[in-house]
Amino acid sequence: MQINENTLEQAIIVDLEGKGYEYLYGPDIERDYHDVILKTYYEMAIAKINKGITASIIEESYKTIINLGLLKLEELNASFHKYLIEGIPVPYRDNSENKTYTVKLVDFDNPEQNDFKVVNQYTIIDYKQKRPDILVFINGIPMILFELKNAANEDTTITNAYNQIQNYMLDIPKLFWYNAFNVISDGLNTKVGTITSDFTRYMAWKSENGERPEEGSIDFYTTMLNGMFPKERLLDIIRNFIVYQSINGKTVKILAGYHQYFAVKKAVERTYKAIEEKSNKVGVVWHTQGSGKSLSMVFYTGLIVSNPEFKNPTIVVLTDRNDLDNQLFGTFCASSKLLLRQTPKHAESRAHLKELLSVNAGGIIFTTIQKFEESDEIISDRSNIIFMADEAHRSQYGLEEKLDRKSGVWKVGMAKYMRDALPNATFIGFTGTPIDFEDKSTVEVFGNYIDIYDMTQAVEDGATVPIYYENRTAKIKLNEDVLKRIDDVYKSYSEQMSEYDIEKSKSDISTLEAIIGSKERLSLLADDIIAHYEDRQYVLTGKAMIVCMSRRIAINLYKIIISKRPDWKRKVKVVLTSSNQDDPTWHDIIGNKTYRDGLMVEFKNTESEFKIAIVVDMWLTGFDVPSMATMYIDKPMKGHNLMQAIARVNRVYKDKEAGLIVDYIGMANELRNALRQYTARDQDKVPDLGAALSVAMGTLESLRDMIYGFDYDDFFKDDDNIRLKIIADGVNFVLGFEEDEKKEFLKQATRLSQAETLCRSLLDIRIKKEIEFFKCLKAGVCKYGCKINGGMTRNEVNSKIMTLLEQAIEQDGVFNIFEEVGKENPEISILSDEYMEKIRKMKHKNLAAEMLRKLLENNIVVFSRTGVVKSELFSEKMKQILLRYNNRMINSAMVIEELINLSKEMTDAYNAGDDKGLTREELAFYDALVADPDVLRNMKDSTLVEMAHELTDLIRRSRTVDWDKKESARAYMRTQVKHLLRKYKYPPEKAKGAVDTVIRQAELMSSNIDPISINNRYSINHTSDLMVADDGRKYN
Repeated sequence: MQINENTLEQAIIVDLEGKGYEYLYGPDIERDYHDVILKTYYEMAIAKINKGITASIIEESYKTIINLGLLKLEELNASFHKYLIEGIPVPYRDNSENKTYTVKLVDFDNPEQNDFKVVNQYTIIDYKQKRPDILVFINGIPMILFELKNAANEDTTITNAYNQIQNYMLDIPKLFWYNAFNVISDGLNTKVGTITSDFTRYMAWKSENGERPEEGSIDFYTTMLNGMFPKERLLDIIRNFIVYQSINGKTVKILAGYHQYFAVKKAVERTYKAIEEKSNKVGVVWHTQGSGKSLSMVFYTGLIVSNPEFKNPTIVVLTDRNDLDNQLFGTFCASSKLLLRQTPKHAESRAHLKELLSVNAGGIIFTTIQKFEESDEIISDRSNIIFMADEAHRSQYGLEEKLDRKSGVWKVGMAKYMRDALPNATFIGFTGTPIDFEDKSTVEVFGNYIDIYDMTQAVEDGATVPIYYENRTAKIKLNEDVLKRIDDVYKSYSEQMSEYDIEKSKSDISTLEAIIGSKERLSLLADDIIAHYEDRQYVLTGKAMIVCMSRRIAINLYKIIISKRPDWKRKVKVVLTSSNQDDPTWHDIIGNKTYRDGLMVEFKNTESEFKIAIVVDMWLTGFDVPSMATMYIDKPMKGHNLMQAIARVNRVYKDKEAGLIVDYIGMANELRNALRQYTARDQDKVPDLGAALSVAMGTLESLRDMIYGFDYDDFFKDDDNIRLKIIADGVNFVLGFEEDEKKEFLKQATRLSQAETLCRSLLDIRIKKEIEFFKCLKAGVCKYGCKINGGMTRNEVNSKIMTLLEQAIEQDGVFNIFEEVGKENPEISILSDEYMEKIRKMKHKNLAAEMLRKLLENNIVVFSRTGVVKSELFSEKMKQILLRYNNRMINSAMVIEELINLSKEMTDAYNAGDDKGLTREELAFYDALVADPDVLRNMKDSTLVEMAHELTDLIRRSRTVDWDKKESARAYMRTQVKHLLRKYKYPPEKAKGAVDTVIRQAELMSSNIDPISINNRYSINHTSDLMVADDGRKYN
């Protein structure tokens, strides 16, 4: 049995039939292909679920949803969703009285009353005619689209399915007015997303009923079907787990992930139980930072306020800081009112909070924890209050009394104030970091875990990106002479100052902040951050954040960076609150609240010039900028604060494969201790680059020992010729090893190369060059260790060139490396399989794609100098690939695969003439002759080969030195070409346009053949013709 796309299609249909869906075959349905709604089934279903409705009201409701207006697609979709949730108000007259009938489109409370159909091969005509694979109709309305690909065909993936849906939205947009979400699948890999989701936001649904996914499990389609498509579950998701938000002026539709759905359902169940048992403790939802915790709080609130069993409770949302309060409040307000059924309110003070809670029921109120500290009186003794805390793990939530050693007063934590102020409320907590092992108060206030979605699962699901750690601790060297002078100064003041004052002064200036903030260290820090940031921009664009220890340090670091990079004034900004104690010179740098709010908007805008934010405390928690990829930390942090801070770089963003934490303060131990709070499988998920450095240096030492006696000091000199000779001598030296020694050398060199890719930024310039030396030796040994009869193939020559080119390019100078190996310059690079694999495995896919693009564009230029047909063909293919890439229809990894396939086609095309005995120029004419398919069908191939020989010879003989300046010479050449074509009765009758292609090829070749060196088929006069692949790294 052959496995194909239809196999999966039929399997899904059978599965849905088993869940009670009725199957219809699209072509069998009598309908107008311009209509996407099944009107007959719509009318029957609406009549069934709306008691007392008339045919005219049904018709008016139908007219309403097929005439939603001329808005953007996502806005039309949002308009329909509003009708879907609230119903369609249809005015009518009843005995001369004006009334309104609200038409339910779906009966959410009684799922079985609705009509569920699964339809395949359903043709739609809009701008174009298209036929999606599977559509799920609810009450005649198409709400879910399946686009499927063949799991057995390695060339078709769910990326192709995603691209197809993007094209459907352009070609048959009316279908997507009613779309709840889409499914893309090849059977083994299945993801769901909305009409506004880019490919990175299509997520796998990995759980059927809330069970934890197996690590590394396949996203098999049945898990999604069983987890989302039981009728009651599907309606629940559509009604309660879809929100619309306005982000940067654009409507974005968000579908809950499986972890959010099941966590919220568990939380609602536990809330009901806590109220019933009067325990007042629901528990804590721990979903790792960046995985959508804030939206989970929105979904939870929506379910609670809409469920009559909870008797219209008041939701109090608590944060521990004003900036978090504002951000979470913004998330709630941005979410559709359809879900929350009301507008949240801000409690401006404790008195205002008491006023807002004085009602009997209802409302969503935001407040900060500080308002509970102002008094110990009861704010409200109502029992229908659900108290929802964001980041429910803070140390200040403690219930225990603690002695303030300065005042001698016993103080209690905020939790005691909260409990006393709202004695009958029910408490639930949400957190992005786990409860501390020793934190008993959080459990006492909120209860135990409800649901856990850890860092490892989030990264595996693609909900967040992994975080990498790089230690670049700034070394501080104290000048002994200066220290002695300081001691002398203190001695000179001994008679004027008391011993206490002197010791206090010494204590003040020896604090950590004074050392960290010294001008010399900050200058060193600024140099390193600038170099690191600029180097990182070659491989990853995006925002960055610098975290400083104090306000003074932040301001001084900013000033130093700007002094070193004056053109960075728009790129770097300081984000601090103002204080009355501030130095007046800080005023213009810090600005006011309006200025800071503007900075927040600007930093979130990926197109803005503001790229690097310098902060102390602000923006370290609850501040989401998905494009932020790098955080430079120069401030001691630990525990939850540290984990909250580094999670700023784990958000998903296009082409962002990972976030990077650069540590300048030495917090590796604090990071390890913080990770101890996470699940066991999370504890190694922030790799330390220091380990890679140890491996690299140890392996380098082993390689030095292996070639002991071989002097390679000249490799580090400026003379390129000498350096190449040292490489050649080194390869010969290693080739003299015994076979086992040679294998060990290659093994160690490979290990060194792998370690170097991780820790390159930690290495000094000489070590980088030395590692390159050993990589060159390894490449040489691999390529030349098994030569046959001393000969070298063209691929071998190019492989050697690729390896050596890194050392051939020094600063501005480029020399012709082919002279070193005694070979003629090939005009086009030949990409080896080894190099292709290297490109595929590059960590930074966007850089790899750019490298390949430049390489292939240069090779297309080579084709364009000799071949009209092939250059146009490859140029068009390249353009189409890049167009799809720029339109985000394919990601970096996919564009690499397509470019690699294109490079193989180009290589094959370059060598295609060998089998026919044609030179490069002759092959170009042959391609021009057969460009029209009718030519090959009507003429013998041997005749066409003979014509290619003669045409090339004709052009060489006709070419004059000033050919391009004389129209008469060009006209004569065209006449000669036409005579030759007529001699062979070319073109055949069905290929009349073929002559033009041949003439264009003749003109092109005439422009590029050098009449002086006509007989040298491969002569090249400019080394710029060479484009050889290298791995794109900077060498210092």
